[in-house]
Amino acid sequence: MTTTTANLDDLMTSLGHEFRNITLLEAALTHSSVTKGRGKKHINADYDRLEFLGDRVLGLVIAEELFKRFATAEAGQLSRRYNAQVRREALAEIAEAMGLADHIRMADDLAASGGLENPAILEDVIEAVIAALYLDGGMMVARKFIKAHWWPRFDHEHASRKDAKSALQEWAAKLGKPPPVYEVTDESGPDHDRHFRVAVRIEGHGAAEGAGASKRVAEQKAAAKMLKEFERD
Repeated sequence: MTTTTANLDDLMTSLGHEFRNITLLEAALTHSSVTKGRGKKHINADYDRLEFLGDRVLGLVIAEELFKRFATAEAGQLSRRYNAQVRREALAEIAEAMGLADHIRMADDLAASGGLENPAILEDVIEAVIAALYLDGGMMVARKFIKAHWWPRFDHEHASRKDAKSALQEWAAKLGKPPPVYEVTDESGPDHDRHFRVAVRIEGHGAAEGAGASKRVAEQKAAAKMLKEFERD
């Protein structure tokens, strides 16, 4: 089993909170490959449940701040800014920047195949850490952590840009076409390292493909490719 390679005291300093219940933080950093399976009894000692809660805590804090910060923005503009802050790539970037991967526990085979660099795992872990902060210290502690890492991103040049899927759907609507249709054309790899290829089609305008580590990423890449093709026409 792969264990944490950095001291949790250092991580708590980085998080700005000293845990009273350190098992919460340990669980937030533990992948299910360590806890689930034959002969593994501590089935609740990983981040699966914490990730569920942390996603909601993060969403509430981000939505509330955007509502206050951009008082004249329309709902659609707020949604685009919100999506930019909670998408997988953003969470993985923050987790990577703070060195969170150094503390993740996972099975040796998963780590050897690149699990510590997997954006989906980094996303889950940082959401689980947010939940652990919330449960151990309350909303004030969770909000302080989110503020430190997300507030500087709010005014980024791409913070209100539409994602590719939303932009493509709007483009289709302007042409009076039905919404784009997405189809998984290939799925491969083991459960911990899946690879998806997705095709997007718009009636009368052909198709484009994209690939990624999740259906969502592959769909976004396919939509972006189709948008680029339209720009060239």
